[in-house]
Amino acid sequence: MSAEAFDGTHFRQVLGHFPTGVCIVASVDEDGPVGLAIGSFFSVSLEPPLVGFCVGSGSSSWPRIRESGRFCVNVLGTHQRDVAQVFAMKGADKFASIDWEPSPLGSPMLSDAVAWIDCETDAVHVAGDHEIVVGAVRDLAVIRGGRALVFAGGAYHQPEALPDGPSDQTGT
Repeated sequence: MSAEAFDGTHFRQVLGHFPTGVCIVASVDEDGPVGLAIGSFFSVSLEPPLVGFCVGSGSSSWPRIRESGRFCVNVLGTHQRDVAQVFAMKGADKFASIDWEPSPLGSPMLSDAVAWIDCETDAVHVAGDHEIVVGAVRDLAVIRGGRALVFAGGAYHQPEALPDGPSDQTGT
């Protein structure tokens, strides 16, 4: 298929069959807390510990987070669909109804999230209409455990077949 004939709607429809976890990336700047929902969080490296996510270049929240140089990734649980929807929308004060406290680096840690990963921005790479953000992990913890919220096919799902957390066994 040529680039000129490529159908973006079809692309999204096909890739929508791949489930992703739902996280909130948050920071604080001179105007207060700022955050956005992402479905593209991933581990990059164990040594040094690096994580990453992708964000659309049209995001109104990302420039504020990028400028701060730090962020906290909050892994949402299945009980937090409403939180995901708040942070997926543009405008409004996303933190008005959300309980949070400062992470060790000062970014918002959502009180009821499954886990958090506190990072300083290590690198940002332009990739088409998105940016790939790499964060150097400075601290992390499981808050409450449980199952992570999953998004696929245009809807949130509860992954009943998944364990509540990692096991001590490794898969092959």
